[in-house]
Amino acid sequence: MTISPALFNPLTIRDLEIPNRIWLAPMCQYSCFAGDGVPTDWHLVHLGARATGGFGLVLSEAAAVTPDGRISAQDAGIWNDAQAGAWRRITDFVHAQGATVGIQLAHAGRKASVYSPFAKQSGSVPAAEGGWTTVGPSPIAFDGFAEPVALSTDQIAGVVDAFANAARRADAAGFDVVEIHAAHGYLLHQFLSPLSNERNDSYGGSFDNRVRIVLEVAEAVRQAWPEGKPLFVRISATDWTDGGWTPADSGRLARLLGDRGVDLIDVSTGGNVQADIPVGPGYQVEFARSVHRESGIATAAVGLITQPDQAEKVAGDDDVTAVLLARAALREPAWPLRAAYELGVSHRDAPYPAQYTRGAWR
Repeated sequence: MTISPALFNPLTIRDLEIPNRIWLAPMCQYSCFAGDGVPTDWHLVHLGARATGGFGLVLSEAAAVTPDGRISAQDAGIWNDAQAGAWRRITDFVHAQGATVGIQLAHAGRKASVYSPFAKQSGSVPAAEGGWTTVGPSPIAFDGFAEPVALSTDQIAGVVDAFANAARRADAAGFDVVEIHAAHGYLLHQFLSPLSNERNDSYGGSFDNRVRIVLEVAEAVRQAWPEGKPLFVRISATDWTDGGWTPADSGRLARLLGDRGVDLIDVSTGGNVQADIPVGPGYQVEFARSVHRESGIATAAVGLITQPDQAEKVAGDDDVTAVLLARAALREPAWPLRAAYELGVSHRDAPYPAQYTRGAWR
């Protein structure tokens, strides 16, 4: 059935049908308090609530592909089978609500080994308190953080393998979508940007060299990930700083990723260096449109999309396939159900779980 608001039209990517175009953006919860990367009841409730709230695709927070790839010691991971088993409980629940579920695979690089936002301190965690040595393309520190160690080419190959192995575990854990995190100043973005990559080997210098690791990760994950399941990549379309990564670079990269079997680019911005970003409603949407126009690949838009009519205009644009909600979804887990009402979708056609139909907007 086709429902008139674009937000509520289903979408098929490869063999997966996603029931609508309202997706939960990945948001770190910093709630693996045992420090083992194993998702807990918090993750079940957090992601499960958005599935019961009508989100068509629920994307998990960044899950580290190696222990040293965690932003903080409280981050979730998917570098071992115990973590994959714990994720399985969550994916089973999300599927039972009629939603689809994805996982974001990540390595924080030079932005790893920091205190969680819940701690009284900020910045890099010293070794005496459980911190670890961070890595990056070059020994250039993020502002206020410890200087990383530059990865060797053999270590880069190990990172690529870690992403592929994480994708295999994600499949075993029941995820429908894998998203490679190449945004927000984490390791893959660090390689992309000249502001953090000063290498003079095959992984630095020219555009082709700086994108090499991202393409290698995409190829390895695509080979490890089932052919019928979609593969996304999240990018920061701009560093918002002269001499950094640009929207034109993003369009070029998106074309190359599409050639390697990536199905959708999740378009955000910033995070690699301190920058003056003109934040406002929908401030990143135009970058998603630009990436699609330059590459032809499907894109999803994120960034202060908060109101149903605003989201509908974005999703109704030929250049944007879906919208991702972050902070709005934290405030309102059932945002899609209110959106359906405000956009004229009957409560009978809205994605209510049976248990909640008595409370339907009408």
